[in-house]
Amino acid sequence: MVKQNSVKNLAFSALCLALGILLPQAFMRDPSLGQVFLPMHLPVLLCGLICGWQYGGVCGAAVPILCSLLFSRPSMYPMAVAMMFELCAYGFLSGLLFKKFNVNISLVGAMLAGRAVYGVVNWMLLASAGKSFTLSMFMSNAFVIGLPGIAIQLAVIPLVVSALARAGLISRKKAAHG
Repeated sequence: MVKQNSVKNLAFSALCLALGILLPQAFMRDPSLGQVFLPMHLPVLLCGLICGWQYGGVCGAAVPILCSLLFSRPSMYPMAVAMMFELCAYGFLSGLLFKKFNVNISLVGAMLAGRAVYGVVNWMLLASAGKSFTLSMFMSNAFVIGLPGIAIQLAVIPLVVSALARAGLISRKKAAHG
C-alpha cells in the first residue's frame, strides 16, 4: 500500500510539475497576465495538498526554475529565484497544514506564508543589488495585482480536491478534514 501511494504521489507530482511549466505558456503573449492569474501557483498548491509537503515543496522549488531555463520566463534573477522560495513555501506549507486542517485553512495559510516568503526574499535580493523593495511594492505585487489569481485559487482548488476525493483518488477523510 505504501509503495502504491508513493507511485501515485510521484505521478501526480509529475503532472503538477508539467502543469506548472505549461500553464504559464498560455500567457506568453502578455507576460504581465501571468502576474495577474498566477498560473504556476495552482498546480503547486494542489501538489502539496494531494501529495504532501515533501512533494509540494520540491514541485514548488522546481517549477519557476524550470520555466526560466526552458522559456526564459520568468527571468532567472530576481524573479524565478524569488518565486522558487515562494512556491516552495506554498507546496510545503499546503501539505503540512493539510495534515491538521481542512483544505480552506491550509490553502489560505500557505498562500499568506508564501507571500511573506516572497516579500522577504525579494527584499533581500533587491537590497543586495542596491535597489529598494518597499512595503507598498510588496503589497501591490503580492496581493493587488494577483487578486484575480488568488480568487481563482480559492475557488478552484477546494473543488478539485473535493472532486478527486469523490473519484476515489484521495481519501474522503483527507479531503474533508486533512
